[in-house]
Amino acid sequence: MVDETIAGVAGVNQGDRYVSGDRSGRALFVIGALAVALVVTALVSLTWGASDASALGLVGNWLFGAVPGQEALSARDSIIVYDIRLPRVILGMLVGAALAVSGAVMQGLFRNPLADPGLVGVSAGAGLGAVSVIVLGGTFLAPFTALLGSYALPLAAFAGGLVTTIILYNVATRQGRTSIATMLLAGIALGAMAIALTGILVYMADDRQLRDLTFWQLGSLAGATWLKIAAAGPIIALALAATPFMAKGLNALALGEATASHLGVPVQRLKYVAIVAVSAAIGASVAVSGGIGFIGIVVPHLLRLAIGPDNRYLLPASALLGACLLLLADAVSRTIVAPAELPIGIVTAAVGGPFFLWILLRKRGIVDL
Repeated sequence: MVDETIAGVAGVNQGDRYVSGDRSGRALFVIGALAVALVVTALVSLTWGASDASALGLVGNWLFGAVPGQEALSARDSIIVYDIRLPRVILGMLVGAALAVSGAVMQGLFRNPLADPGLVGVSAGAGLGAVSVIVLGGTFLAPFTALLGSYALPLAAFAGGLVTTIILYNVATRQGRTSIATMLLAGIALGAMAIALTGILVYMADDRQLRDLTFWQLGSLAGATWLKIAAAGPIIALALAATPFMAKGLNALALGEATASHLGVPVQRLKYVAIVAVSAAIGASVAVSGGIGFIGIVVPHLLRLAIGPDNRYLLPASALLGACLLLLADAVSRTIVAPAELPIGIVTAAVGGPFFLWILLRKRGIVDL
């Protein structure tokens, strides 16, 4: 009975207009289609660029060494594909999934489809932690970086995101109720404070650090390496692995904290796990890719329109669609101004900004599409 009640939240909305009813069949179809789309997008990303390696030749090289009638990958193509593009594709999938799932979890936690780690200051807090290590890693934070090595940057970003999220939640929640207006305003304030402190650190940086920080703050996957994947990948993977276990709890939380508690959901533990998972995923993502916005708000909202708000399907679908969209954005960023490369954060903001504005207008009844 409890599971049926929680599953019934699929027909409940949080201020938006969804059609009630069972959408599990459609959701499973969408998830399957997204899985296929992700495989195709990854292959296209691997073969899109200066190298003329084809997707067929690449797959044949993986499976058989070469496809009959086609030449095997040259030494140059192998270096481009395996040492440059493959780490970039894997990192893009991890970061895209982390951003999208974090957005879906935060929207479920705050019970509002406009919540997003980038909009409420979590990304800015994670960025502050990462910039602190970049600028002060050789001086004030030298013992920290020496102890943790390559893990210092993602862990510092995780700590920054965690502290920001905890402060945000405590400020916005009173007597078990979360004020969305307070959350957004507090998020703006915390983000501004984090950006101000980041600005101070940028002012203290030397010329080499400034060049790195300028490009990093706009978001990019250009610096993807196997070392970065080894440092951030396990953190993101653990955070993503924890989210399916929150699905039923987040569904019940949509009915209110009191109702969720009566249904047997450990509300406080759910909140803590969600906060830590989001902070870990966002912190590690910001550390390796910089500031990439709007994936966390665009992806869950699109999927809610298609499959409804049931988090049992929304969370895995968000991971797949987020990975697809970030790979597509990365492909655009490295080809639209070729041979130069446009920061990926600019691409996602150019698409996500108008989409976010459409969401606001639609919720106010100004636009009905």
